[in-house]
Amino acid sequence: MHRERLTDDIFVFTSERYVQVTATVIFTQKGVVVFDTLPFPEETRQMADFIRRSGRGPVRYLILSHSHADHVYGAYLFPEAEIIAHRRCYDLLMRYGQKGLEEARRAEPELTEVTLRFPALWTETDAALRMGNKTIQLYYSPGHTPDLIGAYIQEERTLLASDTMMPVPYVADGDPLQLIDSLHALRQYQAEHLVQGHGDILLRGEIQTHIAANIAYLEKLVEVISHAVEEGTPLERLLRIPPEEFGVSRIALEGLAPQIHQANLLAYYEQSKQHKRKRK
Repeated sequence: MHRERLTDDIFVFTSERYVQVTATVIFTQKGVVVFDTLPFPEETRQMADFIRRSGRGPVRYLILSHSHADHVYGAYLFPEAEIIAHRRCYDLLMRYGQKGLEEARRAEPELTEVTLRFPALWTETDAALRMGNKTIQLYYSPGHTPDLIGAYIQEERTLLASDTMMPVPYVADGDPLQLIDSLHALRQYQAEHLVQGHGDILLRGEIQTHIAANIAYLEKLVEVISHAVEEGTPLERLLRIPPEEFGVSRIALEGLAPQIHQANLLAYYEQSKQHKRKRK
């Protein structure tokens, strides 16, 4: 696990075991806020140990950006924290969380100790969490998933975008059109730092460029798939299109870009076919 200090009060932890997923610790005068956790116990435990050694107060709140396993599996290691999430995150965890955890345990035995925790507080609209000297604005940001929320730490001008921002957009469980809207919404924040859900931290001079690149990728995805479905182009032909033709480097996210790109193609192709059938 890699730890990076953004400011005196904000530290970002990046998994070295699973697709560079990130989690963030925010120190305030009234305690600690954690935004997301890491998927393997040993890494989230290192976060918890760092907070404990800091002597800067208990973890008061844990914000879960969405229900995907790589962001929520460490929640049980902050038993003192109240969990905040979107209402749909609660619903999805209740519906699918335990089954997904049981499947994950078979592949990764060290997850045997993981127990799911569910949000006790939830939001369905934008909200603000005031903690001592910090104002944390929570905003709804669907597209990657239907339950995703991000956070903007006003005093630090730091944007925690979760998986709304990734080196390669991922919409296999979401909606590319919603994600385009959510990416446009990120532009309103005058952020000095943007913490992606996976990958490197973006600094002020590069944030807008990366947002524009992700929007361009998704717009091309929608255009190509929509045209293919209308023309009856076989899915197999689309899956042969390399990510570079959509402006994405195949080495992004530790070389997983081609798999992510194919998952996006497959998911939106199926969505578009369903929409076409409903129109008839």
